[in-house]
Amino acid sequence: IVMDFKHPDGRTVAIMLPRCSLLVMAGESRYLWTHGITPRKYDVIQASELGQKVGTITADVGDLTLNRRETRTSFTFRKVRRGPCNCIYPSVCDSQKGRQRQVQPSFPHDEVEASKLEQEYVHKVYEEIATHFSSTRHSPWPRIVEFLRSLPKGSVVADVGCGNGKYLGINEDLYMVGCDRSRNLVDICGEKNQEAFVCDALQVPLRSGSCDACVSVAVIHHFSTAERRLAAIRELVRLLRPGGTALIYVWAMEQEYKNQRSKYLKEKHNNKDKEEQIHTGTSQRPLSDQMPDNSSQNSAHSDLLLNEPKDEGCDAKPATATRLPVHTNRTSFHSQDVLVPWHLKGTAKKKEESADTVLFLADSKESQELSPVFHRYYHVFCEGELEAACRSLDCVRVQKSYYDQGNWCVVLEKL
Repeated sequence: IVMDFKHPDGRTVAIMLPRCSLLVMAGESRYLWTHGITPRKYDVIQASELGQKVGTITADVGDLTLNRRETRTSFTFRKVRRGPCNCIYPSVCDSQKGRQRQVQPSFPHDEVEASKLEQEYVHKVYEEIATHFSSTRHSPWPRIVEFLRSLPKGSVVADVGCGNGKYLGINEDLYMVGCDRSRNLVDICGEKNQEAFVCDALQVPLRSGSCDACVSVAVIHHFSTAERRLAAIRELVRLLRPGGTALIYVWAMEQEYKNQRSKYLKEKHNNKDKEEQIHTGTSQRPLSDQMPDNSSQNSAHSDLLLNEPKDEGCDAKPATATRLPVHTNRTSFHSQDVLVPWHLKGTAKKKEESADTVLFLADSKESQELSPVFHRYYHVFCEGELEAACRSLDCVRVQKSYYDQGNWCVVLEKL
């Protein structure tokens, strides 16, 4: 019979187990890889061995055949650890995952804590999910495209927090340069022959007044204090020449606005179908890329990690003495400062300890699957909050503010 092994990065290996054999697993195969025997009537095996030899099933089509299964009797022996564990596989270790759940982050009290929170729950996460994240960010948002196409020919434009660079080539009449904190996302821009470099949005290495326009899309909501969010806006203004404009998008607390639900909420029940479309490459989604977490499924386990305070509305201040709540994807927000799960799919380079790895038990027709879950910090903005922050800066005029599918948006001008 054939036993299937699966690595957290998506690799799979099929192993032939002959009759009366004993399989001893140690190291990665025992602790990091998942294994199981998938229910089916036939196995694909090596024809040359006829199932008589332990070995990996290769992809040599000329040496493969079908082998009908018969009655199988198997025994599994495991040694159970009773004490704490410090193994080198923390992402899949029940003992170490338990310790991780006890040290979930609190709302930062100062700049040092804020920087550490963002490093762990923003920067490190995006490095890990960059490839999967990029695969879900391919459709430009119409109103951002409209802004870029309205700029004069030859304008110099900086995309601060450019991600995978989906806006860098929107208007060929502009000279656009992108920057992002994630090296892996910047590398994706490079693969598209786009101009982009790695930097922090609080310290962009461009000359003051050198840009005709700036865009900041889904970036500022990742800063964990009001002072740091304001500093990010101030940095955009510094880059602008007098008369230059900046477009800013942040995620909104109000996912239901003027009696209409955002696409983020509407897609809750359609998420499974949409995932299948993403993997087959057939989906056309002009607006669904607009959501910061359009690829993640509802996180049933999230509520088990943290106690989420139910702060209704935008009048409540963040409770700095409590741990950050974990948001349940595709639902309304109950707190402005949250951790949003990202369920990683496809191939990833590695898994850091910052990921809470969850083992989902499938039904009898499916083998077990390992799905890493990363948590990203967000501060979701209330109505008027982004506009007020912009107006607090000298030499800035707010040209326009609007709501766009679950995001608060501002166009500002440097006076």
